Amino acid sequence: MAGVCEKFSKRFLPLLGCILLIHVAEYIPTATAGGHCIWHGVCWNQTESPFKKTNCYYDGPAYPIEESTRSIMEYYCPDIAAGGLACCDGEQLRNLKEKIAPAETMLSRCPSCWENFVKHICSLTCAPNQSEFMFPKVLADYNSTTKQVREVDYHLSMTYMSATFDSCSQVQMPSSNQLAFDVLCGDYSSRYCTPQRLFDFLGNASSPFVPFQINYISNDTAGDGFIPNNPPTTPCNVGKNGQPGCSCLDCAASCPAPPPPQPAPRPFSIHGADGYAVIMAIVFVIFTTLFLSGVYCCNQQENAIEWARAAEARRGGGPETSPLHSHRSSVASEGNQDMPGEPPSGWTGDQPDGGADPTFFEKLGASTERILEDFFEWWGNIMASRPWVVLFWGMCLVIALGYGMKFTQLTTNPVELWASPNSRSRIEREYFDSHFEPFYRTEMVIISSKGLPTIEHETPGGTVKFGPVFNSTFMLEVLELQNKIMALNNGHGIEEICYQPLSSAFDSEVTADKCAIMSVWGWWENSAELFESDLEDNAYLDKIISCANNPYTCLAPYGGPVLPAVALGGFLAPGEQLDRNTRFHEATALIITILVNNKYDKEQLKPALEWEKEFIKFMKNYTENSMPSYMDIAYTSERSIEDELDRETQSDVSTILVSYFIMFAYISISLGRFTSFSRLLIDSKITLGLGGVFIVLASVVCSVGIFGYADVPATMIIVEVIPFLVLAVGVDNIFILVQTSQREGRRPDETIAEHIGRTLQVFYFRMYLGIVLVGAAHGLIFLPVMLSYIGSPVNKQKLANHMLRGKEMTVAETSLTRVRHGTGHRYVYVQTVA
Repeated sequence: MAGVCEKFSKRFLPLLGCILLIHVAEYIPTATAGGHCIWHGVCWNQTESPFKKTNCYYDGPAYPIEESTRSIMEYYCPDIAAGGLACCDGEQLRNLKEKIAPAETMLSRCPSCWENFVKHICSLTCAPNQSEFMFPKVLADYNSTTKQVREVDYHLSMTYMSATFDSCSQVQMPSSNQLAFDVLCGDYSSRYCTPQRLFDFLGNASSPFVPFQINYISNDTAGDGFIPNNPPTTPCNVGKNGQPGCSCLDCAASCPAPPPPQPAPRPFSIHGADGYAVIMAIVFVIFTTLFLSGVYCCNQQENAIEWARAAEARRGGGPETSPLHSHRSSVASEGNQDMPGEPPSGWTGDQPDGGADPTFFEKLGASTERILEDFFEWWGNIMASRPWVVLFWGMCLVIALGYGMKFTQLTTNPVELWASPNSRSRIEREYFDSHFEPFYRTEMVIISSKGLPTIEHETPGGTVKFGPVFNSTFMLEVLELQNKIMALNNGHGIEEICYQPLSSAFDSEVTADKCAIMSVWGWWENSAELFESDLEDNAYLDKIISCANNPYTCLAPYGGPVLPAVALGGFLAPGEQLDRNTRFHEATALIITILVNNKYDKEQLKPALEWEKEFIKFMKNYTENSMPSYMDIAYTSERSIEDELDRETQSDVSTILVSYFIMFAYISISLGRFTSFSRLLIDSKITLGLGGVFIVLASVVCSVGIFGYADVPATMIIVEVIPFLVLAVGVDNIFILVQTSQREGRRPDETIAEHIGRTLQVFYFRMYLGIVLVGAAHGLIFLPVMLSYIGSPVNKQKLANHMLRGKEMTVAETSLTRVRHGTGHRYVYVQTVA
């Protein structure tokens, strides 16, 4: 009997074990041949959020697609619609359409990306073989007969995840100037997004758009009884179903290959050297050789002619054909210098006395010089013979022209200063501002730290080093400063002038919270309490990384994002560009930027200007008296440039007065001679110095007045430039006239007026001609600077008015000075050089 039992056990026990395993396996949730559904229908309580609709657990075969929602299935899931069976009903498809709409808005601009992305959602919701790659991990009672799925494991191919990620990674969101993954990847943003992080965020139940937890398990091989879902994908540059591939903006692979670079042109060379340099060197050598040869060959003949003319001039005969070389009017021509007594080498007795006949151009030059000399002699006689009349009418002219300063329009607007009214950019800006509104006015405070260390913080990705400005105490002080700025009110509060993008004219109350302010404190809604709640374990540093990477997840009180590139500073290394890998957490400055509405009508702009003035006043007081020692603050407002131009001009007034006083003293000391106390006022040239300075000032006043009458706007910079230019010219005129008059003795039969006329006849004419030529040469170089600073091209004519007016009155004053000295005064040469 025992043997029979033993044989039975050996034969049938294994068979019973297999039957038992098969029976038990029926209750193990795993993939079955052909697969089946894990849910069907919607199980949703009305008390729950409409975005949190869960599906009813169902373990059975797929149902035919409902005709009422077949169009939705064919639009989003054509592959499943072609099979005719699905694990979803009409309500699930309508939920699918509702929840997938935001993603469609962001990704549909790239058809291949959108098609790849939606395939895994269709499989998740409606695939007839869900059990092959999905497992209902958490079930909950919906009612006495039905359970609802609260969490699922979704086995998805890594190949599909990577291909979908690559096809969508460059899709843009033009409305916000972001990548779509900046939103779809959550806190990681597009910068730190990976395929696994993308799908983990899509399945995170904490998102309001995810109804339940979806655990994406990535694998390319079957395991644990599941076959990873691997829908086919299409590269972003490949079109499908008659649709083109994605654009170049959304898919780098769609961009045409750039043409191969053209070979660099071979530089022009001669035997390996720069060809142009060689040619210029040859030309230089040739012309230099010709010039030197001509000088050498003509030297003997020229010396002979000069010797003959000198001999004739010594005898007092013959015409003067080269007055500029004449010594007749000079001090040397008074017999103090001897003429050369020996003829130059090459001179022969057969040559006529006086050398060769003068050429046509020599005669023309001599005639021109005589006319100019006669004119200056006549001019000097007229001015010097009637000094009081000249000074009287000159004073009347100064008063009449100076009155035009009343109509002078001063310009401090940088746009009007540095942009021509007729330039294309200025015309287009004027059109834009008049038809729309000018661009926002910006008020900015840049706050950096002094002496604070960097902060090291442990994150799941390792140790991250933060800039010192993220010190919690430092940030709280910045918030206090920001609140004080927002509370400024000088009859106009910030809420009256700031830019409020999400407010309307129908809002019952306008508050400062609605102002668009770019500050890191917007990430905590400008609340110290919210910030302090994140201080434990330095959680606020994690939020900084999160909000900097994706500012649209941390909206400010005004309803929009705080852009980290605007609210932070000092995070870029030299030469580094702003990109998706920018390390905002290494910032060394916090920036508060307040946007203020700009107005084309200047009258409507007055409240903003007054508030900005109060803002500058407050910041100046804060930085001088209240700023902590660990802070360094710089600030600016839209009106700062205009204020600085005005301030610098006013501060230069004292410099101008000092320089004019120094010139007065310089003239009096350099041109004065002290012989006796009784003649101190005459010999010291004090009145000459005062008169010279007065003439310079009068020239400036008249110039500004003329253009005031002409309604030509002036800039405050003319106060810095023109007085010094006119001072230089005026002082030169004084030195030239006075020193020439002193060195050129008055002849016995000459009156003072004739003496001054003769002074102007040769010396002043020649020196004045030199001044004009040198001034013209320098003016051509200085012209771009003058155009930039003085403004209107008409203003360049001021210099000519200065020089002419200064010359007339200086001659008259010099005449008075000579009269005061008397007829029999002994003159002493003054060696001061102007």
